[in-house]
Amino acid sequence: MSTETPFKTSVNLLKQGKTSLLLESQAIQDMANRLNDDFEKAIQLILNCPGKVVISGMGKSGLIAQKIAATFSSTGTAAVFMHPAEAAHGDLGIVSTGDVLIGLSKSGSTEELNFILPYLQQQQIPIIAMVGNLRSQLANYSDVILDVSVTKEACPFDLAPTTSTTAMLAMGDALAIALMHAKGFSEKDFALTHPRGSLGKRLTMRLETIMAQDTHVPIVNESASFAEMMLEMTSKRFGATTVVNDEGKLTGIFTDGDLRRVAQTYQNLHSLSAKDLMTPNPKTAQKDMLAKTCLEEMENYRITQVIVCNNDNHPIGIVHLHDLVSLGL
Repeated sequence: MSTETPFKTSVNLLKQGKTSLLLESQAIQDMANRLNDDFEKAIQLILNCPGKVVISGMGKSGLIAQKIAATFSSTGTAAVFMHPAEAAHGDLGIVSTGDVLIGLSKSGSTEELNFILPYLQQQQIPIIAMVGNLRSQLANYSDVILDVSVTKEACPFDLAPTTSTTAMLAMGDALAIALMHAKGFSEKDFALTHPRGSLGKRLTMRLETIMAQDTHVPIVNESASFAEMMLEMTSKRFGATTVVNDEGKLTGIFTDGDLRRVAQTYQNLHSLSAKDLMTPNPKTAQKDMLAKTCLEEMENYRITQVIVCNNDNHPIGIVHLHDLVSLGL
């Protein structure tokens, strides 16, 4: 017996998809058109909040609440999600004096959420309602009401939360972005909350964390022979070797590109020293240079290696272009 689910081939699936997207986009447009002073009041409540923002909702609204809390936290506004059913069994302790609560509910009659509202009111916790029914219990308990009502769900039965949750999500994003502007939240601030992201790496990662160090740095003395240079280059992975004087200070570099150049110029390379063959005064960097800045300079000068030196011009590290590119910078 076949277990495959039969499809109604007469249904225009592309048309249904477009209809759903248009319904939801129209709901957001309608919500934007009726946005009023309550939005600014909500922003001011959050800005003046000495504590955190607690965001709560049940079911699909709860999932949206979790996303909004995550967006707030990553954009400079401390926020946590509180499950309203668990709140009545101890998790209400998440809420402290100085916090603000944002409650999400399409109907405004979510039993689990409404049950905890009197207790929050007793603690003098300001409540922002993100609600579809402006005459509901949630709306009546709230200090500020954000209207996220929709005309129709995208669900063909007008039952499954679809358009309504999209509206809540969009309102949450609008709050988060407005708060970012109000707080002067910058790219650098964003990087601090996203240290593993590509932006975080570009704005925080420094060469000392990625450069090859110690015995991994290819180094030869100016007096080294051509054969010694080749051995140092091939034993390391950078396609180059640094060249230092007797004091250990950097005086030059010899790269794969230099090898091709000198092979066409000199008949007997084995009679020449590293000092004869090197490129003097190579580009260098300090260990505290941002990796992003280093990458920009390497691209500008069209080089594939940068030598990291200390204040005495002793090579202490080396960075290859591939190392930076592989980081997603």
